[in-house]
Amino acid sequence: ESRPVYPLVSKMLDKAFDRLESKDSPILHSDQGWHYQMKQYSHDLKKHNITQSMSRKGNCLDNAVIEN
Repeated sequence: ESRPVYPLVSKMLDKAFDRLESKDSPILHSDQGWHYQMKQYSHDLKKHNITQSMSRKGNCLDNAVIEN
């Protein structure tokens, strides 16, 4: 795919969901990309007991902490 499309993200999520156990409740951090703001994305995370974490707008230092 030569441009970003939601199925690229949803496929990644499906692979992650397959690895989760019922007792798991991870935090998934991302930037504020359009695909991470979609209702479907948030719904899928909630459905699998994943807490969504997102960097603040215009603050790349948020990501530095999680990526370090």
